[in-house]
Amino acid sequence: MLRVLIPIDGTKASMAAVRHVLALVGTGLRARCVLANVQASANLYEVVVARDPAVLDRVAEEAGRELLKPALQLLNAAGVGAEVEVVHQGDVGPALLDLADRHDVDIIVVGADAPGLADRVLGSVTLDLVQNARVPVTVVRVGD
Repeated sequence: MLRVLIPIDGTKASMAAVRHVLALVGTGLRARCVLANVQASANLYEVVVARDPAVLDRVAEEAGRELLKPALQLLNAAGVGAEVEVVHQGDVGPALLDLADRHDVDIIVVGADAPGLADRVLGSVTLDLVQNARVPVTVVRVGD
């Protein structure tokens, strides 16, 4: 069974990655997925206002799980097993690479928006994954 990491950020592109994996499952691929969301680090204002790091962690966890819900629902509806991971703060690329290693995934499937003027090849997170992952990375492009 193939272990697949799918980064989810709530965009159409990340959901396209989920649909791509489901299309492969439809052709007979046996897969188990790890859905991952990396939350941005709290800014100074949030740290000062919250005062309690546990509050920031709870908010990050809830926000990440909310973003993962639609992807998890799609996978569950198709009978594809999935785990969810929310990284409360950190740089997205390195955090995803760490999750890929910790979960011993076989492949990373990542969605990417169509390139614009500022993004001619790949976004910075996608490029980081392609350049540094120890496993193959499939980039699923979506149009406008």
